[in-house]
Amino acid sequence: MTTTVPWTPNALADLRECLDLMTADGTVPGGVIAHGTFDTEPGYLASGVVAPECGDARPGPDTVYDVASLTKVLATWPLVGTSLMDGFTLDTPIRELLTGIPAEASGGKVTVRQVLAHTSGLRADTRLDQYRNRTEPLAELICGEDLTAEPGAEHRYVNRGFILLGLALAHYRCQRLDELAAELWQHIGMTATTYGPVARSARVAPTEQRLTGGPRLWGMPHDDNAALLGGVAGHAGVFTTPADLATFATHLLSSHATDGPLGRWLAHSMQPQAEIEPGLDRGLAWILADEGRVAYHHGFTGTSLYLAPVTGRYLAICTNAVYHHQDNRTRLAPLRTLALKAITDEP
Repeated sequence: MTTTVPWTPNALADLRECLDLMTADGTVPGGVIAHGTFDTEPGYLASGVVAPECGDARPGPDTVYDVASLTKVLATWPLVGTSLMDGFTLDTPIRELLTGIPAEASGGKVTVRQVLAHTSGLRADTRLDQYRNRTEPLAELICGEDLTAEPGAEHRYVNRGFILLGLALAHYRCQRLDELAAELWQHIGMTATTYGPVARSARVAPTEQRLTGGPRLWGMPHDDNAALLGGVAGHAGVFTTPADLATFATHLLSSHATDGPLGRWLAHSMQPQAEIEPGLDRGLAWILADEGRVAYHHGFTGTSLYLAPVTGRYLAICTNAVYHHQDNRTRLAPLRTLALKAITDEP
């Protein structure tokens, strides 16, 4: 049984100060950091406002954020894990999980493992808009593109693989991806998590204004390709709250400590599959740090989730950093670096 290591006041004070500074300098309108261990109630650090459109509304545990690529680990990754109990295998080629993929389609030979590890060799640019007016199924179009590398040969972050995997899960499980995810989230207790779009309100953090004078994205997926797919995709499109991210992290870490199904899947996924750079590896979906003791993932909009099974601790960062401009997300680097240091440091 894991002996959890509580968060120290100093570590939390450093995180709060960093978030406050980023709110004060306009990097983000505001944000929330959820923190805790799997055997304690979550705590929250909040700063700023949800957004100017929301008046004086302050962000908190129940503020809804577009978490962008956290969709990969909130929806697609756990659904693969639960499907493994039902005959689904990591080394199954994608073409065997779908119908109508021609034998000569090079993308069809990519395996589930290679998609999760970002070693698929599929095109790195997502650009589903290039398929407008095409009548073939999307999976066939993606698989029919030439590979940029031999599957398994190199690490390169690719959204297309997770889009393809979302389609494969829906076909294999004979259910829409959003329905599969909703059942999973309900089971875990994530009552506020959903695929978009969601209704505008002061509880929902707006994201980017793409055109001067145009409407701001608010409750609609920030990711263009997820939006083209109606908001439901394997790589992006999920909206959730800091409280639900804490619930998700608590479930995974508790399951890991008690050898539960998703805990075993997390442990398996924290085995390195490919090197990203010295000191960082890719597991199955997750980035691995601290010699494989910490797993984390980021979302383009300004979100992050960190898990440390060995100490039972987690951090979840929720911001709408793309509110002023999508390049603002790069200004989150100090907060993300501090979060990684905090979760890897021994008290």
